Amino acid sequence: MSESEREKRWRNEALSPAVAAGERRERFESSSQPVESLYTPASMAHIEVETDIGYPGQPPFTRGIYPTMYRGRLWTMRQYAGFGSAAETNQRFHYLLAQGQSGLSVAFDLPTQVGYDSDHELARGEVGRTGVAIDSIDDMDALFAGIPLDQVSTSMTINATAPILLALYAAVAKSRGIAIEKLRGTVQNDVLKEFVARGTYIYPPEASLKMAVDLLDYCSRAIPSWNPISVSGYHIREAGATAEEELAFTLADGLAYLDAARARGLDTALIARRISFFFAVHNNFVEEVAKFRAARRLWSELVASRYGITDLEARRLRFHAQTAGSTLVAQQPENNVVRVALQALAAVAGGCQSLHTNAMDEALALPTEATARLALRTQQVIAYETGIADTPDPFGGAYFLETMTDRLCAGAGALMQRIDNMGGMVAAIAGGFVQKRIHESAYRQQLAIESGDAVVVGVNRFGESGNVGAPALPGAQTLHAPDPEMEARQVAALRQLKARRDAREVGWALSAVARAAEDADNVVPAIMEAVTARATLGEISDALRKVYGEY
Repeated sequence: MSESEREKRWRNEALSPAVAAGERRERFESSSQPVESLYTPASMAHIEVETDIGYPGQPPFTRGIYPTMYRGRLWTMRQYAGFGSAAETNQRFHYLLAQGQSGLSVAFDLPTQVGYDSDHELARGEVGRTGVAIDSIDDMDALFAGIPLDQVSTSMTINATAPILLALYAAVAKSRGIAIEKLRGTVQNDVLKEFVARGTYIYPPEASLKMAVDLLDYCSRAIPSWNPISVSGYHIREAGATAEEELAFTLADGLAYLDAARARGLDTALIARRISFFFAVHNNFVEEVAKFRAARRLWSELVASRYGITDLEARRLRFHAQTAGSTLVAQQPENNVVRVALQALAAVAGGCQSLHTNAMDEALALPTEATARLALRTQQVIAYETGIADTPDPFGGAYFLETMTDRLCAGAGALMQRIDNMGGMVAAIAGGFVQKRIHESAYRQQLAIESGDAVVVGVNRFGESGNVGAPALPGAQTLHAPDPEMEARQVAALRQLKARRDAREVGWALSAVARAAEDADNVVPAIMEAVTARATLGEISDALRKVYGEY
């Protein structure tokens, strides 16, 4: 009896009666597709093992971008941190490094993200709240006090003001006698996703894209080990996109940056080498592992076919992953530990290069030292106790996983073709297509939760004492509380800086920034000079606003 005949017999004699007797629930689907009762070799019949799956370290990199993966080096455990003043966040950095964290990741407050100094009227009440406040080179110096910048890898989640923050970081390194060529890390610098999923843009899309490419160009020449862009699907997914949409929109953004770099006359292979990606990790374990595998396969094929790039390093999709903040809930927050652990396991099984694990209390407040430590320990347990890192792509070859990987590639590829037909990602964003798709997916997801079709443990099922969804804090947990005096201290220090610096030198430097923008020059060198002259982030942003306008 052939395999297909055996499967047909099983479906008729075993499966059909079982289904008729009633299955556990009606909803069997991932975020992107229905889930079938069984996956068999027939499910994979159309998949070419050699060209679609291959081997780790070889195109299309489905099974991982390096031959040995974590046997050679574990992923970077990069816990995201930032709150209050630079000095407060510096203390947290030292604490995390002492606990075994292997890279730093900086969260900036909202005024810093949208180009306002802490003394601006629109910054009131927001200084240091959702991240660290950085106004000047003095703040950046305090943020990394006692941290060897030539020995640590630093990631900065910053977009519209990315050139300014990287300039501040480089200026601090220079002041310590460190050559900027030795700096390693990443700035997010992904402004396109801000227009559809996050909202911390300043300038119109064209000017924003131009500045992003300025930074790509500058870093490729001056800071070659730095990743000048991290194309971010995380925020797209958190806004409500499905896994398939996260894949398509993120990779389409990456292509838009490569297209802009090629139009500038830059070497696309060189730029592709330094592009990294940032994805979310949600709850559907198999779909998330498949998503990461599909992302590598799609990107490798796209950069080869669209740009003629044969360089293997340029075709490797390197990515950071973060567990999904939108899946964390205030009700029974101890359950968030389980969610995060399973999401982190999926990221590792999917081959991430670095990982942040959210803390259990992040639906309620910024994490405390204790909850941040537990989040880090989650990664360390996965790395050293589960065996999941002992072989590349540990679930590769599973019928379910391979079929879902292939379907995600096909679905995301078809969606990207629609975007190409519209004229590319910039045009698709301008026409509202991307935003509409994300909103519709978010709406469907919310309806499923409200109806109970999608179960959220402790929220719409298994609540405490019959009161489903009632918030319940952990017994002895203390939440992080912001310092109410921090904003006043930050503003006072900023005013002291402005009073003691050379005002004429600052004025000249800001004029140079404006001229570079007016002449369509690369603005990064002028920004580098401006931060060294102690111009502030808000002043440099304002100089650019006068030329580019606000969106």
